[in-house]
Amino acid sequence: METGNYIGLYIITAPFIILILAGYWKLFKKAGRPGWEALIPVYSAYIMLKLSGRPTWWLIWLFIPVINIIAGIGIYIDFIKSFGKFSIRDQAAAILLGFIYLPKWGFEKNTTYLGLSATAEFKEQYQKSLAKSSTREWGEAILFAGVAATLIRTFFIEAYVIPSGSMESSLLIGDYLFVSKVNYGARIPITPLAFPFAHHTMPLLNTKAYWDGIQLPYFRLPGLSKVKKGDVVVFNFPMDADSPLYRPVDKRENFIKRCQGAPGDTIALLNAQVYVNRYMAKNPTYEQPSYMVRTDGTEIDPDVIRELHIDARQQLGATDFEMLMTAQSAAKLKTYAHIKSVTEYIQPRNEYDPQIFPHDSHYKWNVDNMGPIIIPKQGWTVKLDSLTIPIYKRAIEVYEKNKVKLSGNDIFINGQKASTYTFKLNYYWMMGDNRHNSEDSRFWGFVPEDHIVGKALFIWMSTDDTAPYLHQTRWDRIFKIIR
Repeated sequence: METGNYIGLYIITAPFIILILAGYWKLFKKAGRPGWEALIPVYSAYIMLKLSGRPTWWLIWLFIPVINIIAGIGIYIDFIKSFGKFSIRDQAAAILLGFIYLPKWGFEKNTTYLGLSATAEFKEQYQKSLAKSSTREWGEAILFAGVAATLIRTFFIEAYVIPSGSMESSLLIGDYLFVSKVNYGARIPITPLAFPFAHHTMPLLNTKAYWDGIQLPYFRLPGLSKVKKGDVVVFNFPMDADSPLYRPVDKRENFIKRCQGAPGDTIALLNAQVYVNRYMAKNPTYEQPSYMVRTDGTEIDPDVIRELHIDARQQLGATDFEMLMTAQSAAKLKTYAHIKSVTEYIQPRNEYDPQIFPHDSHYKWNVDNMGPIIIPKQGWTVKLDSLTIPIYKRAIEVYEKNKVKLSGNDIFINGQKASTYTFKLNYYWMMGDNRHNSEDSRFWGFVPEDHIVGKALFIWMSTDDTAPYLHQTRWDRIFKIIR
């Protein structure tokens, strides 16, 4: 994340955080605790448990994803009940507008600490105000937690896990990320009727987790910046618009790649090197291209493979292998005595690969050599002919919802013969750092702006399921900022 973005994020959030902490400080003091205890993460939750009479071992729940949201809000609700805030209205205000109500209650004289709200004695003493079953009490806590979590996931930040190796070794399988919705501006839900915490498919049931009978127009709140070249971006997979899925935009699968081209840029690949507007693009520090590795016949130690984060893709013969790794790992691998050579493999120019966008034999492109291609920009008008329509037809037809028909050399858009088209959306070109093991824009083309979910910020946890049990946590990656 760039320094300017951090500053902008701090400027926006700092007043809210200060108000909340000021409220906690005053409420802690009213309960006979030092105000500074409210400022220490986790420890403050421990004190809140003590002040409400809940078991302090509940702190364990705060370290379990998803459960921590419900438990955290439950602890919070018990805490404010200890100050006489029993009504649903008070509790909703505390969750949704805590930056207003916590300092208000902290500084007003008629709000006082009443005691341990979770104890039987407290409930008996204030039974008229607390006239509800424990089932209802927990139901409300879960409801509030769900509402709060949904708002946070929609408008602020969301957790994401790396499921594949397309971004190795910048991001590894098993990295858990936080993705900011604030940086590019939160996208208002396009499919508003959906099951909470399920993206597009219900767990176990394997049915749709949404109803697409209502579709809202695309709208994005103001953000701190635009999507920039080099950003690691989470977006909805554009090809999920097709059969058999036909998913709405915001319910398409989440992908994570690096932005290599912005709206209006001209992008090309020459011998695996990306060029933007004819200038050589900066390569990701940990990009992972393909290498041909020749050994003396000795098997490569699996611990070396894991230590160097090598993807041993396939064996080509008794001594030859294709492996995906960083340049740093390739240099290290060369130092082993039984390794005869390590040579980067690049597909030749003018070798046509039908899997590569735009899947047209006019363009003899492959994964390492393609372009130049102009990335559509809102308001840009492209001339339509037999060479440009293969590149831009999908964007015009699928993403911008026009009816396109080809009749001989003529092109019809919505029934009208057209020689040009002016784009309504901005588009991006996304690529994985693991260049030979990434399904990205080289295969399916442009990513429309309405598919952008957010910017990957940092890794909060990382696990390696292939490592021995006691060494599965990658401690050196925890809280690592994504660049």
